[in-house]
Amino acid sequence: MASFTLNINNRNYTIEADPRMPLLWAIRDLVGLTGTKFGCGIAQCGACTIHLNGNPVRSCSLPVSAAANQKITTIEGLSEDNSHPVQQAWIQEQVPQCGYCQSGQIMAAAALISRIPNPTDKDIDAAMQGLICRCGTYTRIRKAIKTAASLSTTKASNQ
Repeated sequence: MASFTLNINNRNYTIEADPRMPLLWAIRDLVGLTGTKFGCGIAQCGACTIHLNGNPVRSCSLPVSAAANQKITTIEGLSEDNSHPVQQAWIQEQVPQCGYCQSGQIMAAAALISRIPNPTDKDIDAAMQGLICRCGTYTRIRKAIKTAASLSTTKASNQ
């Protein structure tokens, strides 16, 4: 066991954990933020996607020791009131069915929009590759990403 400081959603948490513990379990079980989901445990499905220093990563395979003292953002950290453009677009386009993979999908989409404000279909395909939606809402996900890009552009021009 070792002590780690995790900066999650702009708040510091000091935890005691095995350095090899997957970050996902530290976030869910030790910190209590349960929006990030466990899917496969081998970084293949994307349900556990979070941002580490702004980049999307699969938290189920990242050891907590690798994330200490870095900026971690979970689905709870995008906004307190679902006002993030990707969250708004997900609601507007009625993306989720079961919803299980959606926090990972939203986090990957948010990272894409922050990197490429107006992504092409090719950009979306590359960014969302490997994120599995068992309900098959891929068409709605793509539409929501385009809607989020439009909302982001509108929001930026109004500021």
